[in-house]
Amino acid sequence: MINVNGHVLGINTSGLARGTALTIIADLAWQVAAALSQHGRVRRGYLGIRSQPVMLSPVQRQALGRKQRSGLLIISFEEDSPAEAAGLLVGDILVGLENQPLEEADHLLAMLGRTSVGQALTVEILRYGKRQLLVVTIGERRK
Repeated sequence: MINVNGHVLGINTSGLARGTALTIIADLAWQVAAALSQHGRVRRGYLGIRSQPVMLSPVQRQALGRKQRSGLLIISFEEDSPAEAAGLLVGDILVGLENQPLEEADHLLAMLGRTSVGQALTVEILRYGKRQLLVVTIGERRK
């Protein structure tokens, strides 16, 4: 797909969605091509946590200093995971990543998918009702 100026915007395909027309954004296609060229596979970042969405109370929102409605309650994490190494605990509520509010698991996955494995990122959590910042080095999803 190109625009009227001849710039490539995306790649059209019907092979990925069982015959449904789909356009892959050009930037994403270039990122995948570069990863395949460099590593022979697409490397996906991960924290090694299991989480569930949780609504934030007015007190928790006040501790954050913003009107964020929800976060991700950490319910478990993998042993020797990036989350464990960074000091995250079961019961922490993950509310931000790199100064971006985080409310849903899909949003976390999307953000980690754009992150380089081995990159150090700042995570924002609520622990015992208090806002804390921790640095986590993104691991590589092996599955």
